Amino acid sequence: SEIKRTRLLIQTNEKTLSEPIQNNQTKQAFLLSLSSVHPDTDKIIPVLFRPPAFMPITLPLVIISSVQRQAKHSFFWQFVFHTYTTAFTMVNGNGTPKAQEYSIQQKQLFLGLGAISYSACVGALPLAFVNRYTLKSSVMQLIVRKLLPAPVVGLTSAFTVAMVRSPEFDNGIEVMDRNGKVVGVSKKAGEKAVMETALSRAVLFGTTFFLPEVLMYCVQRARFVKNPRALGPVRIFVVMSVLAGMLPVSFSMFPQCGEIKRADLELEILSSTQETEFFYNKGI
Repeated sequence: SEIKRTRLLIQTNEKTLSEPIQNNQTKQAFLLSLSSVHPDTDKIIPVLFRPPAFMPITLPLVIISSVQRQAKHSFFWQFVFHTYTTAFTMVNGNGTPKAQEYSIQQKQLFLGLGAISYSACVGALPLAFVNRYTLKSSVMQLIVRKLLPAPVVGLTSAFTVAMVRSPEFDNGIEVMDRNGKVVGVSKKAGEKAVMETALSRAVLFGTTFFLPEVLMYCVQRARFVKNPRALGPVRIFVVMSVLAGMLPVSFSMFPQCGEIKRADLELEILSSTQETEFFYNKGI
């Protein structure tokens, strides 16, 4: 009900995102609307899948996933981790793709489940390999437990984004002119939106898994923490700080209102307009 009231306030004041915000009440209405209403469908986003909920939910999953030593435990927690991030991606993706012969949501669920299972298996595979062949050398342990998780999680996070949002470049997404008028459906814009989101997600989780390991190595090497029992809380604080710092960087790498040039669009769209710049919802 609060979201609906703020939406009504914005409509009553006839504000748009391009106009200056004149009072705090309208500013708060904009923020609440942007974080809780899907820009394509105007449907209210479930609480657990809104951007403000992303960090509180992913933080414990990142911490637990990064400390696993057994392959089956690693598989389970990475499965949970990728399940949430994939569901978040699906809910916050572009909402305009349409297909006549099947349900977009059913295809996304099928592809998402496959991508989640594959990503969890890939993430647990190095631990399974080490434990199976009892490779306990310090170099192997360093590679598997410290160096591999970052690129693996980064790549699998990008992979799940590309899979669950593949209908966007299969069927295209709506592109608009600068006045918000829909001028056509573009597969090229859909591909650009998905690739930008996948790249930002890879940077987010690749950095979140890699940088804390580097910082904790420096902390232990410099002996800033004398008590070994305090390393656990310090590690949690470091992971939380890195994730909190990288989250706005990742979300803002590419603007949510993406832009695509005339030369990059399909000819059938260009024939219906003389505009030179077009816009689309990139998603999160």
